[in-house]
Amino acid sequence: MSETRRTTAIIADDEPRLAQYLRDRLAALWPDLVIAGLAENGAEAKALIDAEQPDIAFLDIRMPGMSGLDVARSCDRALHVVFVTAFDQYAVDAFERAAVDYLLKPVDDERLAQTIARLRERMANANDAPELRAVLAMLSRLAPGLTQNGGRERLAWIRASVGQQVRLIAVDDVCYFRANDKYTSVFTKDGEALIRTPLRELAEGLDPTRFWQVHRGTIVNLAHVQATNRDFAGRLSLALKTRAETIAVSRAFAHRFRQM
Repeated sequence: MSETRRTTAIIADDEPRLAQYLRDRLAALWPDLVIAGLAENGAEAKALIDAEQPDIAFLDIRMPGMSGLDVARSCDRALHVVFVTAFDQYAVDAFERAAVDYLLKPVDDERLAQTIARLRERMANANDAPELRAVLAMLSRLAPGLTQNGGRERLAWIRASVGQQVRLIAVDDVCYFRANDKYTSVFTKDGEALIRTPLRELAEGLDPTRFWQVHRGTIVNLAHVQATNRDFAGRLSLALKTRAETIAVSRAFAHRFRQM
């Protein structure tokens, strides 16, 4: 690589604020890095990579359409990929064993600085980028959940609005999700928060063995169900362990609870 050529990168994340935040932190920690563009979904990321031919791509794994893994898999050129995502310890172990650069949301400066140091060393030594197909094949063996659902990982954390604050909520702590106009309400034992992700799209990232749809607009975390109840008309509802309200189960989903 020519000494006069500056290293370039693209950032892909379907949450624009997070993409801009990463851009700002990269500007502070790696001022010589040129950010060639931001993408809000996988298709945009692929088009940006083809057009700009960057050295590095920071790819959110879970994006509409093409996931970050799908984008990486589609690349036919050497590219240093850093996956940016929220996942559980099992997937972290898989990424480390596959020697893949990753950033765990919420991204902190210390972890980002480590990633930057590795990338700069590779660039300085003209080291080739890892062969993506081999890396992705290894990831699929080490953590199959990362490549299920069209390459989408299972959600581990959710950023949700509570008043003027944005909180990071562990999916395990969610009692249930409910569609709420243009938003989805997230209920935990401590209260209610809002996310912009539609319920149908949210369901694609949840583990279907743990989160069951019980109504057209409601998904329940089975770990938080205390008991099932039927009224005189045969209508089914769920009692929760840590919340006082009950959750109505529609007839279309009642069969799932026959053994409970």
